[in-house]
Order: sequence, then C-alpha cells, then structure tokens
Amino acid sequence: MASKLDLPPAQERRDFAEVAIAVVAGLTLALTILFIFAMPVAGNLAASRDFVSYWATGQQLVRHANPYDRDAISALEHSAGLTVKAVLIMRNPPWALPLAYPLGFLGLRVAAILWTLLLLACLLISVRMVRQLHGSPPNRIHWLGFAFTPAIICLTMGQTSLLALLGLVLFLRFHRCHPFNAGAALWLCALKPHLFLPFAAALAAWIVVSRSYKVLAGAAAALALSSAAAFLIDPTAWSAYTRMMRSPAVESEFIPCLADAMRHWLDPRAVWLQYLPAALCCLWALIYFWRRRIAWDWLSCSSPLMLVSLLAAPYCWFYDQCLAIPALLDGAYATRSRNLLAFLALAILLADIQICVVKVISPLWLWTAPAWLVWYLLARASAGKEASQPPSVSA
Repeated sequence: MASKLDLPPAQERRDFAEVAIAVVAGLTLALTILFIFAMPVAGNLAASRDFVSYWATGQQLVRHANPYDRDAISALEHSAGLTVKAVLIMRNPPWALPLAYPLGFLGLRVAAILWTLLLLACLLISVRMVRQLHGSPPNRIHWLGFAFTPAIICLTMGQTSLLALLGLVLFLRFHRCHPFNAGAALWLCALKPHLFLPFAAALAAWIVVSRSYKVLAGAAAALALSSAAAFLIDPTAWSAYTRMMRSPAVESEFIPCLADAMRHWLDPRAVWLQYLPAALCCLWALIYFWRRRIAWDWLSCSSPLMLVSLLAAPYCWFYDQCLAIPALLDGAYATRSRNLLAFLALAILLADIQICVVKVISPLWLWTAPAWLVWYLLARASAGKEASQPPSVSA
C-alpha cells in the first residue's frame, strides 16, 4: 500500500484542499449549532445582537410610535438587556418595516429564535440553490458557502443581509423561466440597496436591452406593495427615516469599508466622497455589460458585479459580504486549482480567527472585500488558462 509520502503532488494538493474545506466547515458548523442551542438559555444573548434593533422597531410599530426614535429605541433595547452604550437603529428603508412589524407581537427570546431559524434557512437554501445552478457537482466545494465567515456572523448577529442573499440567488434562478418572480425576489435585495449599486446599474441596462420588462414589473410590484404596507403601518416612516439617516450620529460613524475609510481619511465632513467609488463603479458596470450584452449570462457575469458592488459600497459591514457567496462558489466551481481552493478555505479560517479577537467596527476588516475579489479573479484566470490548454494525449 502506498504511503502518504508516495502520493503524487496533485493528489497531495487535492487532499490538502479537501481537508482544509472539511476543517473550516466543521468548525463553523459546531459554532453555529452551539449558538442556536445557547440562545434559549442565555438571557442576554438575544439582546446583545443587532437583532434587538428589529425587535425594538417592531415594538414601536405595534404601539403606533416612531420606529426611528433613538430615545425610545434605546430604552427598549437596554431594558431588554443590551449591554453596549450605543443605540442600534434599524437602517433598512421603510419598505422593510413590514418585516419588523410581526416581531412587535412576540417576546424578545421567542422572536430571536424564529428570526435566527429564518436566516439559517436563507443561508442553506441559497447555497443549495447556487450548487444546483452549477449542475450539483459531486464535491464538497459548497461547504465553503455554509462556512463563509460573513454569513455566520450575519446569522449570529441577526442581520438582514442573508435575506438579501436569498433574493440575489432567487433572481439568478428564476430570471429566465419566471421573470416576474425574479423581479419580485429583488425586493429582498432592496432591503440593503446600497450593496447592489453597480449590480443595479447593469441590471437596468440589461432590462432595457433585452426588454425583460417582466422583471421590472415584478420588482415594482413588490416595492409598491411593501411601501403601501409600510405607509399603513406608519404614515410618517419616510420622513422619520430621512431625518435619522441625516443625523450627525449616522453620518460621522466609521464603517470599516473602503469608501467610508477614504472619506474619513480625506475629509470626514464630505459625505459625497463616500458615494464616489460606487458612482465610478456604476459607470464601469455599464461598460462591462455593454461589451458582453450579446452573450450576457447572469450566473457568471453577476459574480464580478457583486464583488465590485461590495468593494465600492458607500457603507458595508463585514457581515454584508455574505453576498459574495454566489461569486466565490462560481469561481470555486470554475477553477481546478486545488491550491486556490485551499487558499480560500484558509482565508475563511483567518477571518474566523480574527472575528474572535477583533470587533466588526475595526479597520482591520478592510482586507476582506478586496481579498474576495482578487481570489475570484485568480480563480477565473486559472480556469481560462486550463480551458485554453490542449488536451493531453496518453500513450
């Protein structure tokens, strides 16, 4: 029997990549299970997450009070057990208020458990659907999606980015066969529209060029219904939301993304600088689409669009980068380089270690969004080289 040392280099690299993926996925699964089972018994766990802002918003809505009242929200959150001094305000646009409204009828702990299960379902369905879109290959590469650090942090903090991820994947799944439903799914992406700006620019151009107006109709219908529901729940929501987003506490807050870091470095008072990278990348997205409009394929072409959208977003937290999962899996399925797969697994492991010792507000998280984009470009480049090489002829 051949020993480990007798294995050819390619076999050793394959084993190392598979071990790296298995280790990272196993550790992540264990931590996720521990978190879910600890939530019902840990008193302050639900209140110490970002989820408490959605719960407090629901409480305000049920009481017909202002969901963006900092003092009222602060009182609700701290009475529930929030330990940090800061006030956590729901910053999603008012058309997301119908999501928070039912939480006002539930206790914090029950609401947190149901919310976590909803987000977990979004992650599982999204990764499974991306794998199916790539033909359900018989390997464990999709485990990287389940283990992706931003997705796990999004799950544990109770953020809505996983809902946006599901909306993105549903669009990729249905844009050909059920365009109206695909457009309606984009409502989930609209929960965090600032993360999709270059993607949205290319999408608008594609709708016009391909005359896919059913997608536009589905998106418009979903936004209209949710906005109408938000108006019925709170007629003053839009004006209160605008005041909240323009408040000094929001505009002066540092968010560890490249656009916000650039503004704080050049001129902290020039808020427009924060939107300049996204505007330039929207122009790039239009050029990117136009050059590929004849053979446009959303499954592959959306990957660089989303990675650039995350890189240039006017504000983007680390957990928002869970939206990179479809792009990274696209690159992982395309490349045959086991070294690149191992590097991606190790990068995820590095982020796992960093999140244990570094807060999400730290500028040390500025490396992640560029890292995902660079890794994807390397993966696609390696896939292109492999495809251009002539097949070898065995004797």
